[in-house]
Amino acid sequence: MAHSEEQLRELLKEVYDPELGVNIVDLGLIYEVREEPDRIYVRMTLTTPGCPLHDTIASGVRWALAERTGRENVDIDIVWEPKWSPRMMTTEAKEMLGFF
Repeated sequence: MAHSEEQLRELLKEVYDPELGVNIVDLGLIYEVREEPDRIYVRMTLTTPGCPLHDTIASGVRWALAERTGRENVDIDIVWEPKWSPRMMTTEAKEMLGFF
């Protein structure tokens, strides 16, 4: 069964940035996610280059998608353009982090 981008994004809301305590979707870190015939592709960023939690977050993405979809091949492309900024966060994330 194919999953829509919206369904995949919902699954990724289970993955949190451990430093901020907010899920990576609401933080605005997911630029693209799609299910293809042979893989699930994710294009995402992190809040800062050299983020010490790079592997932890990428592993969380891989686990959440593989576990919930039954798809083994999850391809994660971490990019730095466009550069992440706080304005990419949802209103909920901004409220949690005290931006209002």
